[in-house]
Amino acid sequence: MNKTAQEILTILEANGYEAYIVGGYVRDFLLGSTSTDIDICTNATMKEVLKWISGEVNEYHSLNLKRNELNIDITTFRMDGPYQNRRPMEISYTKELKEDVKRRDFTINTICMNKEGNIIDLLNGREDLQNKCIRVVGEINKKIKEDPLRILRAIRFATTLDFVIEPNLKEEIKKQNHLVSTLSTYRIKEEIAKILTSPNYKKGLKLLKELNLCEPLGLAFTSIVYTKDICGMWAQMTLTKNFPFTKSEKENIVKLREIKELGSINREVIYTYGLYLSLVAAEILGIESDSIYKIEKEMPVKEKKELDISFQEIVDTLKIKPSKQAGEIEKELIKEVLYGRILNDKKDLTNYLINNKTRWFH
Repeated sequence: MNKTAQEILTILEANGYEAYIVGGYVRDFLLGSTSTDIDICTNATMKEVLKWISGEVNEYHSLNLKRNELNIDITTFRMDGPYQNRRPMEISYTKELKEDVKRRDFTINTICMNKEGNIIDLLNGREDLQNKCIRVVGEINKKIKEDPLRILRAIRFATTLDFVIEPNLKEEIKKQNHLVSTLSTYRIKEEIAKILTSPNYKKGLKLLKELNLCEPLGLAFTSIVYTKDICGMWAQMTLTKNFPFTKSEKENIVKLREIKELGSINREVIYTYGLYLSLVAAEILGIESDSIYKIEKEMPVKEKKELDISFQEIVDTLKIKPSKQAGEIEKELIKEVLYGRILNDKKDLTNYLINNKTRWFH
């Protein structure tokens, strides 16, 4: 068990409270993997917790602690009231652990652990973990309507853990699939990204199609080839919603789509888009990375500044003003050099400009 979490449990228990690790950390621990996100639930109120553990209570009425790479949330046992916009409109606190775990999404996320590392399993989550099954806690219809994000979380867990979705839950998702259209594009992007970065991503994509979720999510795709860079995955999808990509992500997705449309990668592509994006596009196009490295190594110039004549020298040689046409002439020079038709030498480049001036300027 994580020592920091164990210390927190020990402090709370020493002061007369119940305290347990619950959810993802315990699930992953039982599956033999580690997690840096740790949720602790306790019957102590936040006011009581703050007597013994310093920190700041957030908008979700939890105490959030950062300890090196760890993200720890401490929350009082609670019961959720009716939901609105994916959040309970009211929260009531309880002294019963079972009431707290009943509000959670899936049984595999309800398993608890005490400071000795003993497992407390009140809703048979361990059995579902062993059977590799994603099962909703409580009434399926109600849980999905309360928070449609649970639909995507079910698919994400089925993908990343390689579990099956319990048949009744699967049926209910099919009936309620339109509800995912109410989710924010931020949440959709976040969950789809977790599916796309999983080695088992094909299972997730298959489930999205099988459960008719693509249209309400704003996604369309046929087959997607795995790429190490997630922008390569997004570039293979048609997106009908305005997902909150960063400026860099947007640019890379557009560029990767352009290379994909070209269907091949040559010196000009590597020069224009750079080695990194060319390698990502090569994954999509099924081109061996070694061939891309070989092409790049043989290129006389890899970026504009390596051209042995400056833009100013081009306009001076041609006795013209800086213009769009001058920029096009510079591009022509680069292309000629790239393919070895001119040496990257100032004298040769200058002669090429002089000899072709009448072609450009009648």
